[in-house]
Amino acid sequence: MHKVDIQADLREAAAIEARRNREKQRQSRIFNARYRTMGVDIEGLKRQVEERKLRENIEKLQEEAFDADRVQCDKIAQMLEEEEHQQKKHLCQDLVEFHEREQQPSMRREWDIHDPEAVRKGKPARVSNDDPRCGPSSMQSFSGEDLNATARQKLQKEQNKHALEKQRNEQNKKLADQKYADNLDDKKRIELDLRARELAQLEEECRRAKAVAVADFNRAQAAEVAEQQRLSQQRDQDDNYAEIHNHLTGNLLLEDPSVAKSLLGSNRVITDRWKGMSPEQLQAVWQMQKEQCRENQRLRQQESQREAEWDKQRELAARAAMQMEEQEQNFRAQLEKSLDNYNQELADAQKSNLRYLEKEVYTNVPTAHYYSQFNTSSR
Repeated sequence: MHKVDIQADLREAAAIEARRNREKQRQSRIFNARYRTMGVDIEGLKRQVEERKLRENIEKLQEEAFDADRVQCDKIAQMLEEEEHQQKKHLCQDLVEFHEREQQPSMRREWDIHDPEAVRKGKPARVSNDDPRCGPSSMQSFSGEDLNATARQKLQKEQNKHALEKQRNEQNKKLADQKYADNLDDKKRIELDLRARELAQLEEECRRAKAVAVADFNRAQAAEVAEQQRLSQQRDQDDNYAEIHNHLTGNLLLEDPSVAKSLLGSNRVITDRWKGMSPEQLQAVWQMQKEQCRENQRLRQQESQREAEWDKQRELAARAAMQMEEQEQNFRAQLEKSLDNYNQELADAQKSNLRYLEKEVYTNVPTAHYYSQFNTSSR
């Protein structure tokens, strides 16, 4: 029992020592920078090259010896073949002479068997692969034969060719579809950019057109008002000139108005003899002129009120436009402010995450002892 334990310990120690030796050899191979970089055993390759050269020399010598033996054997075989050929030739000549002399074809009992035309006249042993005469005992068709191997291989090649062509076409089609989809995406993005630019331009043109329309409307209103004032002044001036002319050319300035009295009644006058109006008539005319002045003043006041109303409307429109522009500026400012706040929040989050990584996650800095653990074992 004690001897068995000693042998087991010796075997175990030998196994441990063998493992240590293998580990040292493995470490020598792995920790060798040149061997690890090149990836091959240079000494082993050199030995293999020398062994191969030695083996090639030995094989060359063997081949030369074999060639010499083959040449000698070929010569002997040629001599034996020539001798055999001569013997066969003489034997055949003797046989032919015997046949011609003793065994004529027509004298033979088996003429139908030895008829040279029998094979041509009879049916062949095998007509096709499906010939019913080609049974197991015919020795014409065997299981496992591939009689259509050439056609089958050709068909398989054609099928492989068509399959590869189909795959290539599908790949080309897929690439073309992908390229077409990319082109559509690019065109869509370009179209959206152009649409946004066109909308911005249209908005700017609408603003300009609105401003131009308002300015044209104001100019047209001012021109209309000026034209109405000019026509009113021209009409008043023409009426005044006509009135002055009538007074100067008529009998209105005569001192005696009785010459113009008509016999048909006191309320009638002779127009060509009328010398002028009475104070009552003058008073009535003056009253009418005053009423006309008041009417003209009322019309002018209405025109002034209308002009003031138009000025007020223009001022309100300008004020509304300014308010809209101010609201738009405020909206843009709020949007920029919100973007700045969002970017600031993102920056603060990134900074806090970086501080967390630096202070909480990456706290265990590797030391020299950590790096010294590497390359100590081959496993």
